[in-house]
Amino acid sequence: MTRSELITALMQKNPHLQLKEATRLVNIVFGTITSSLAEGSRVELRGFGAFSVKERDPRIGRNPKTGVQVQVGKKLVPFFKTGKELHQRLNKPVTGSKRSRSSV
Repeated sequence: MTRSELITALMQKNPHLQLKEATRLVNIVFGTITSSLAEGSRVELRGFGAFSVKERDPRIGRNPKTGVQVQVGKKLVPFFKTGKELHQRLNKPVTGSKRSRSSV
């Protein structure tokens, strides 16, 4: 789902919202999450998951074009861990379907 699809879905579920208001709400939510992560804070949305920042250690990388080794410094990267409810919803047991076996 893209940002514009999210805004459209928000407007469909809340007919009293105008496009401008729905866009503003989505931008506020994403902006707040982004700002919190930039400050090094963790953002937890119960039932959905938690956003945090992890640090990658410095390493020796390789320039894919030339093959020359280069030093890559430490980096901060965003990390998302699914919440229990989301994880369970994504991993519902499948009933009534048989796995096809390939004959070798």
